[in-house]
Amino acid sequence: MCARAGEYGGFRGWGAGWGGWGPWAEFGEFGRRRGGGPRGRARVFDRGDLKYAILRLLERKPMHGYEVMQVLEEESCGAWSASAGSVYPVLQMLQDQGYVTSEEREGKRVYAITDAGRAFLHENRDRADDVADRLSDLAERFAGAPMRDVARSFMRLAQVSWEEAARHAGDADALKRVRDILDRAAREMRGHTSTDAAS
Repeated sequence: MCARAGEYGGFRGWGAGWGGWGPWAEFGEFGRRRGGGPRGRARVFDRGDLKYAILRLLERKPMHGYEVMQVLEEESCGAWSASAGSVYPVLQMLQDQGYVTSEEREGKRVYAITDAGRAFLHENRDRADDVADRLSDLAERFAGAPMRDVARSFMRLAQVSWEEAARHAGDADALKRVRDILDRAAREMRGHTSTDAAS
């Protein structure tokens, strides 16, 4: 379901000089910066919801903490990520409550759901399913066809801009023209979307 950088318009490898998605990976759902900054993290879970998401993952198979974080991000198609500061305390809380156990495997602490954890998850299946549905909805909005179309246009603009900048690397005037075009496009985009939102 989730598209990768190379799937947008066939520009595999174009971003190697930028670290692939690196410059964009700091941004969460539709440009809301993840972690820090005045706009904060895109809100996906309500207070207490993360434990249900984690128990659902551990119901599938035992995982270490970083794997839990990875799978949560993958299931949102990269639109949301859980921090270590949120995942590990919840894992410890679930262990204290007897809902998970943990053991060291190859230098990593692996967590597994217990019978008590399965019973708790079953008793709260409606809420757990609601949490999963919200993550799925976020993924669909992020990776659905409209966003893929926008991403293709964005990748094309980025590719052409980078190629032109690289081709004129020693020409200050040409680079200024590239920058002016990009700045003008950004201003126009901001004005267009703000007008649409206000109407």
